[in-house]
Amino acid sequence: MQIPPALRHKRYLYLWLGLLISLSGSQMQWTAIHWHIRTLTGEPDPLALGGIGLARILPVIVFSSLGGPVADTFNRRRILFITQTAMALTALALAALTLTGRITIWYIYLLTATQAAAQAFDGPARQAMIPSIVPVRDLPNAFSMSSIAANTGSIVGPALAGVIIATLGQEYTYLFNALSFMAVILALVLMGAVSQDTHNAPGVHFSAALDGFRFIFSKKIILSTMVMDFVATFFASAKTMLPIVAKDILKVNEIGYGWLASAESIGSVTAGVVISQIKTIQKQGRTFLAAVAIFGLATVLFGFAYQIGPGVLLFSLPGFPITLAFVVAFLAMALAGAADTVSTIIRNTIRQLNTPDHIRGRMVSVNQIFFQGGPQLGEVESGIVASLFGVPATIISGGIGCLIGAALIAWKWPILWHYRGDEYLSGNAPQADGPATPA
Repeated sequence: MQIPPALRHKRYLYLWLGLLISLSGSQMQWTAIHWHIRTLTGEPDPLALGGIGLARILPVIVFSSLGGPVADTFNRRRILFITQTAMALTALALAALTLTGRITIWYIYLLTATQAAAQAFDGPARQAMIPSIVPVRDLPNAFSMSSIAANTGSIVGPALAGVIIATLGQEYTYLFNALSFMAVILALVLMGAVSQDTHNAPGVHFSAALDGFRFIFSKKIILSTMVMDFVATFFASAKTMLPIVAKDILKVNEIGYGWLASAESIGSVTAGVVISQIKTIQKQGRTFLAAVAIFGLATVLFGFAYQIGPGVLLFSLPGFPITLAFVVAFLAMALAGAADTVSTIIRNTIRQLNTPDHIRGRMVSVNQIFFQGGPQLGEVESGIVASLFGVPATIISGGIGCLIGAALIAWKWPILWHYRGDEYLSGNAPQADGPATPA
């Protein structure tokens, strides 16, 4: 084991540590919100759970077109100060409403939408800033470490959410999340000024937003990864139905739900740590496609998990029994998380290396629509399908849809299959309409 190269750069180290704490809080809140909705409805209601996805995606669609030009025009570090503060205040509002007993599903939807609007500006600024604090040679490692931070948060956050809900109460998950944003704000203070190319600052207007779309549609290698990301997450949004799977199918309590919600991220962190020790990922296009296929297959396995030894008790932990079905579901989610991390690292590296700094914020903002649009619209789709055919059916059909979609995209854009990953460093990066160098 060695210290990952990206963490040797002090400013990135500060940001990474801040995100590690903040993302744990955000994932705690996200897990708690799903459980909160399930509790408020009083009975399984897939449409209510699917509605949270709609509340998140609408602000992203509306504001992401502005988030990119804002990130390319104004100081990205200052933008992060504003967005992180706004998200902290939103979490405080959730805590206050829950503590006073005035919380409703509609308040949850409204505050979730408000937080998503802040994230629409936060994401482009944060991701576009990373290449300014990490050299090109260490950029893939930086994205690997960012993935580890996000997924470590997705392990710690959901696990803590289950314990906190069961012991202290729902409102404390929101309160702790509000406090966690202070870690990123402190990191931004310690980082100091960050250089940024503002010579071609586009200004905040409609044509500047369209430049991001024009750029992406001229780069087939970037466009294909974004479409793949959208399709895979739209169909395979298995986590949406986790509260129902945990409480009503696997028959576990809040703690069991928290661990099941952490499973995907446990697999993600494991894969991220392995990749952080690899200097170069070979045949990145084929590795990316294989990872998406494994993600779909793991989702199908998760959908069938409840039929595999549901009554076979392996052992018991305080609060819930561990059945064979629970273990299979846990391992399936972990495998899906590992595959998703591999694909995430590769597609983020492809996009950043093939995008000039002056338009990087707008590229990220368009990608945000694909990246968040897939899972959030997928939550709505899952809610509708689950209400018609049941939760297992929506999970299994989603995994199959992911596999079919991935195959069609690979056929449509063969540049993905041939992409090696060393084209940028060798000066042979794919052009707007040219094929990648054959493997």
